[in-house]
Formats: sequence, C-alpha cells, structure tokens
Amino acid sequence: MRKTRMGDVSMTMMTAADPSPSPDIAAASAARTIALQMLEERGRGAVLVGVARVDAALEHLLQAVMTPSSAKSDGLFLPERPLGSIGAKVALASRLGLIDGPVERALNVLRKLRNAFAHSADSASLGDPAHSSRLGEVYPDARANPLWTPLETVLAAQPPSAHGPLEPDLRDYILLITILVAFLEATAQQLTPIQPAVVMRFSGVSRATSS
Repeated sequence: MRKTRMGDVSMTMMTAADPSPSPDIAAASAARTIALQMLEERGRGAVLVGVARVDAALEHLLQAVMTPSSAKSDGLFLPERPLGSIGAKVALASRLGLIDGPVERALNVLRKLRNAFAHSADSASLGDPAHSSRLGEVYPDARANPLWTPLETVLAAQPPSAHGPLEPDLRDYILLITILVAFLEATAQQLTPIQPAVVMRFSGVSRATSS
C-alpha cells in the first residue's frame, strides 16, 4: 500500500497487487466530491439537499441487506409506504445493527432539523440557537472521523462563492452530511442480502437453502 493525496484529502490508495479498496478508502474517495457539491447550497437549500442525500444513502444501506424486490420498482421506500420516511429508515437500520448509537442520534437530529427548516420562514439559519444546539450535540462524534480535518482543509481552500464566504455553522453541517453520506454508501457496498437460516412455507418451516 502507498500513501497519496486526492486534492487535500489524505488517503491510502491500493497498489496493483492489492486492487480492492477498503470501505474507508471508498468513503474517502467520495467524500471530497460530496463536500464540494454541498458548497453550492446555502440556507434552507443546504439543509434540505443535505438531508435528502442522507435519506438516499440510508435507502441504499437498507436495500443492500434486503432480498431484491420482484417488482420493477421497490414501492417499500415510496412516500406514505412503510419505509418512505427517513425516521423509519433510521429506526430499521438501527434495529438491524447497521448503524451505531452515535450515528443514529446524528441522523435523528438531521431529521428534526429538516422538518424544522421545511416548515420555517426563509430566514431560518443553522446558526439559530435551537438548531446549533442540536447539531452541537453530535459534532463531537463526527469530528472523531479521520476525514473531518482534511475535509475541513479542503473547504477552507475553496475560493469564496457568489454566496459569500463559508460560515462556520454551514461548514460544520456540510462536513457532517459528507461523512454520513460517504460512510453509509461505503458500508452499503460491503453488505449482502440477509440469508435467514429457515423460511416459513405453506409446507412448513424449512431451511432457506431448500428448493
């Protein structure tokens, strides 16, 4: 293995003799792109787009452990269906052991934040005490991720956009979204559908491998 850099994000790349990237490397590869894309959003848009990306990543995580749907489209995740809400996805991912306690807490904070912004005036801000207090409870866990600091450096190196300089509250929010999306997707790529030991049939209970 050798050390290299992608932009300003330090990461380990695999040599030709070891071509399969680890989940952490896969996450690092995606993280910089996600962070820079999130820079295009401000205010309510940043919150709604960010949580929508997390919601999609959670759906991919759950689909990774499910038997593929026999239908062309998986209606299970459509709005008003059992897993149509981000809250239901978070709860199921937790009960299946796919995410740990701190990640579940962060996802639920984002769910509440999204709901608050979706029903608030255009002037709503991540710097509002109610929002910054909730986010402040989960940032310490997110900062323990090895990509937080290098991604923070990437964002700091970007020239000011038409929206003006990047405010600390938005920067930290972008980093949280980036890490969650990148690692949820990287985890999903490592999973396979759950294979139960037995299956209920009309003929009775039988081993799942039975024809």
